[in-house]
Amino acid sequence: MELAAAIRAEADGGPRIDFAPWALRVFRHQYERNPAYRAFCDRRGVTPDGVAGWEDVPAVPTAAFRHVDLTCGPAQAVFVSSGTTAGADTRSRHLVPHLDLYRASAVTTFRRFVLPDDARLHALFLLPPPALRPESSLVRMCSWVGRDLSVGEEWMAGPLGLDVDALVTRLRTAEQSGQAVLLAGPTSGFAELFATGQTFRLGPGSRVMDTGGPKGMKRSLSRAGFLRACWNQLGIAGYFCVNEYGMSELCSQRYDSVLADRLHGRSLAPRRLLGPTWLRTRVLDPDTLQPMPVGRPGLLCHHDLANAGSVSVVLTEDIGRDLGDGAIELTGRVPGAMPRGCGLLLAEMATA
Repeated sequence: MELAAAIRAEADGGPRIDFAPWALRVFRHQYERNPAYRAFCDRRGVTPDGVAGWEDVPAVPTAAFRHVDLTCGPAQAVFVSSGTTAGADTRSRHLVPHLDLYRASAVTTFRRFVLPDDARLHALFLLPPPALRPESSLVRMCSWVGRDLSVGEEWMAGPLGLDVDALVTRLRTAEQSGQAVLLAGPTSGFAELFATGQTFRLGPGSRVMDTGGPKGMKRSLSRAGFLRACWNQLGIAGYFCVNEYGMSELCSQRYDSVLADRLHGRSLAPRRLLGPTWLRTRVLDPDTLQPMPVGRPGLLCHHDLANAGSVSVVLTEDIGRDLGDGAIELTGRVPGAMPRGCGLLLAEMATA
């Protein structure tokens, strides 16, 4: 696919993705090939020939993925949300017709923010292997990281969850050999490891990639507490701990800037979530869906070109702030009822 090639070319030092024209090309592709999305756009009176810019491409709320199959063609994979806040019958389903596009986006962005020094580490994933969780977009992404960016991979969870004893044993072996490792998985898995009280001093260059925040945790753990535990129990400094922000409805992710900043001489820069050039995020008023001023909290609306096979503009129920220069800060989720703006869009989707 042309877009996947352009993403890989940028990662190899080629020209940067020119977002605006690509966004309009992707919108036309989706309008022509995604019947449910086309009906939604027609109801709103928006067509590819009528949009003035990429900001006018209609957004779909994440809740729509629970009720409608939004795809431009036969799916090569179907990714399902974790379902921690909804029953199995109401979990989001993201049908992905172009897995290579997801792979290009996920691997190049992971490398940029988690392995900016081009380190080749042994990967320990606090996750079940792909054979057990083929519906997990995170597992699929980690499987590509293991193959493309690591010297080896091990999966430390099974059908019953994280195998903490096996993980402790493996970390002890790594400590004794001085082996540097990449630890990646949900934040809740790290919390289970920290709860054992075991301490290690892992090899220089070891690092952590965690995702999901407090979701699924048995005990609360602040971000500051997480970073302290990484140092006190793993021997991994905070600047080697990179948080990921992603979701099953997107094929691109944002990452904590801390390690990339340090590598490029910006050690004093504040942590913030950065993404690739083919992902843009706007912060919108929950009621009117109008853009919020920089620094003011609102709903995060992601425009992800790597979602070319489904819908590129996804309105979330996550709350965050625009920090300028393409950076955002995630501050939480909307409590209780769906925001009015999301509800109105979902109603239009249901009647389209």
